[in-house]
Amino acid sequence: MASGGRRFGWRWVVVALGLAVLVALPVAVAALPADDTDVSAADLRARALASDDVAFSGYAISTGGLTLPLGDALTPVADLLSDQTTMRAWYRGAEDWRVDVVTATGETGTHRDTDGTWTWDYADQRATRGDEPPLALPTAPDLLPSALGRRLLSEATDAEVTRTAPARVAGRDAVGLRYTPADGAASVSAVDVWLDADTGLPLQVVVRSADTTIPALDTRFLDLDTTEPTAATTSFTPPTDASLGQDQDLTDLDLGRRLADVDLPDGLAGLIRREAEGVPGAIGVYGTGITVLAVTPLPGQAARSLRSQLQATPGAVVDDLGVRISAGPLGLMLIGSRETGAFLLAGTVTLDALATAAQQLSDTTGVR
Repeated sequence: MASGGRRFGWRWVVVALGLAVLVALPVAVAALPADDTDVSAADLRARALASDDVAFSGYAISTGGLTLPLGDALTPVADLLSDQTTMRAWYRGAEDWRVDVVTATGETGTHRDTDGTWTWDYADQRATRGDEPPLALPTAPDLLPSALGRRLLSEATDAEVTRTAPARVAGRDAVGLRYTPADGAASVSAVDVWLDADTGLPLQVVVRSADTTIPALDTRFLDLDTTEPTAATTSFTPPTDASLGQDQDLTDLDLGRRLADVDLPDGLAGLIRREAEGVPGAIGVYGTGITVLAVTPLPGQAARSLRSQLQATPGAVVDDLGVRISAGPLGLMLIGSRETGAFLLAGTVTLDALATAAQQLSDTTGVR
């Protein structure tokens, strides 16, 4: 980058002004009438799931409405779910895409190829390589409306989806689909997805919980072009002078090692344990669709820090089972002690479901 601070400063002024215009754009186009289409909810869901071959480029913005008391290791996850993320995306296929995240301090680009991902930090000149671990931490590309919409609808049943009103998203007619989880443990009241009327591509996703009018997550395209980007746009080769690293996944956080000999039950709070190849036996994932509960062992220092954070959270419930909180549709609970070991229970389930799961886990494993 040449010419020092003056050029750098003007570059970010232009970016800031561009983002301001893009953020204002949906307000204007939303006022235009949207055409609807006479397609069943089940057929719309099928179209959304089949849209992974639709090429596009565009701007998207994701706004999280959650405040999560997570430790330092998971700070990026908390930021994704509680802050605003602006993304520029180029998509050629499921294994050929690029998503750049723009912030006030710099840009980070994620490039997908057949072997995994490269994440390039422009400011630090650092490239990290990632594969597809069984327990990957969520990143900004996971919040892109197209990816998130398909993921959330992938396990919904036809009985759980209904039609809702159309909208204008990114200047396009978008047909509405609502996914209402049927499971009694669900803390998500509804997921609204608006699909491009021509391609079925999810253009906007809004996740809601019953206890607040503020969406837990609202991600949408602000601008979209369905022309296929060039291969040169999505490809990436680290510069010769770049520092290299490896992406982190949950097994790298030492979460599954201390209690690796603990056998978790096949079901908790009415949710069936999911099979996940490569996941340590002490880590369990339960449920289907958007109603999911994860059970993870924590080392002593992490458990002590998280317990203090949870106990200090307004509305925290502290009893003989442990300490639990809800942040919108996301529930967190810590059970156990230094003597018996500690587990974090986290997921899109109610506080009552967390308590039930904690009691069952305690009865099964002896963790208290």
